[in-house]
Amino acid sequence: MRAAPWRLNAAIAVLFMIGSACFALGTIPWYVNAVGVVADAITFFVGSIFFTAASFAQLLQAQSPAMVPPPDGDDRTRRVVVVRAWVPHDRGWLAAATQFPGTLAFNASTAFAIATTLTEAQTHRLVWVPDFVGSILFLVSSAFAILALGPLLELEPGSLAWEISWLNMIGSVFFMVSAIASYVLPGSSQAVDPRWANLGTFLGALCFFAGAGLMLPEWTHAVRRAREGPAPDDAAVASARGT
Repeated sequence: MRAAPWRLNAAIAVLFMIGSACFALGTIPWYVNAVGVVADAITFFVGSIFFTAASFAQLLQAQSPAMVPPPDGDDRTRRVVVVRAWVPHDRGWLAAATQFPGTLAFNASTAFAIATTLTEAQTHRLVWVPDFVGSILFLVSSAFAILALGPLLELEPGSLAWEISWLNMIGSVFFMVSAIASYVLPGSSQAVDPRWANLGTFLGALCFFAGAGLMLPEWTHAVRRAREGPAPDDAAVASARGT
């Protein structure tokens, strides 16, 4: 299997943006009133499918050495994509490998949410539990993505990679807030906080949308750096380290 690195990265960004837009749209009251509860639930399910497609593509990117910006800056040539790999020492790969099953959990949660005949117990087991599990996996994935940037004290808030990782972490936190707020207490038909159940999803989706959008200029900058080579200061540091 082969792909142009820039095309795979662009596909990941666009798929995440579409999925995020669906999640955000599904929380807006006027949209729910206009299309109805079932169509709104389908909107979430469609969004989760786009998330899964993006996450799988990102996993392929993370485990394929040829899918990063090439040293020669040529990101248009089709290169080998590694379909199966086990790279547990790579934090970037761990981030992608953790996020992918999280999207599958969201697939299950949103798919069962379409049904209108579930009992309270079934709703808890088939809708809330996978939503909660998916939220946990997204948090873990976001933590790995931040750690993949390097030691916490050396992070650069001005870099796009830093902004993308932290936007995804904040988005994951909001998804978890939504999951907790949507929990229905035993013996009650009322969620803990319906307002935050919707708002958490909306804000989380916006964060992921923004992070995905930044993937496009971040890739352009990375390719430009590869073409131009290391900056003079970077070269001096590398020489001093003997690398």
